[in-house]
Amino acid sequence: MSTTSLTQPVPVLTPERLATAYSYVSYRLLIDELLADGKTTGPQQSEELTDYTRLNVQRMKRLDKTVQLLPAVQTTLNRMQGQYAWLIITEGWCGDASQIVPVLEAIALASEGKITTHYMLRDEHPDLMDQYLTDGARSIPKLVVLHADTLTEAANWGPRPAPAQKLLLDLKARGATHEEYAEQVHGWYAHDKTQTTQGELLALLQTL
Repeated sequence: MSTTSLTQPVPVLTPERLATAYSYVSYRLLIDELLADGKTTGPQQSEELTDYTRLNVQRMKRLDKTVQLLPAVQTTLNRMQGQYAWLIITEGWCGDASQIVPVLEAIALASEGKITTHYMLRDEHPDLMDQYLTDGARSIPKLVVLHADTLTEAANWGPRPAPAQKLLLDLKARGATHEEYAEQVHGWYAHDKTQTTQGELLALLQTL
């Protein structure tokens, strides 16, 4: 007679490691302090990356003030029973992160404590990042939803909404330069006004 043992889900990381993550406030402060020295996050430094980061700060400041959550998002948060830790893998120079991170933070704030956010830099945590590759690439931002009590994974999302991902891949397939696809993808974000991002995150919330 054979017996089957149930394998317990493995925590994505330890509580001690999660405790080293940045809060949103400290993440933003880190970026500001680095910019003051003409730098950005991560080991690679260039004037181009610093310029991207400066532009990203302006995007985040604007979105912090203007993001309005869909009523369905708030309703779902109100009904949510569990407690979750949102691990967000990001970098200050990442344009997609600047469009998405403020939305993640707005949702967490609206959860009234049911969701806490924890920001980790991609290049400081390659082992975590490599668990969440997109087509083999370390694409960010990446949201990993953890059960707060066990730190096991409940869901993950990213690096960008599906239409933006398709647009990016189509442009790259046509040989667009970085400047060309950055302009078009950020144009898509501006036109969409976080609606698709919120819609995809709403679908995620409804699975919890």
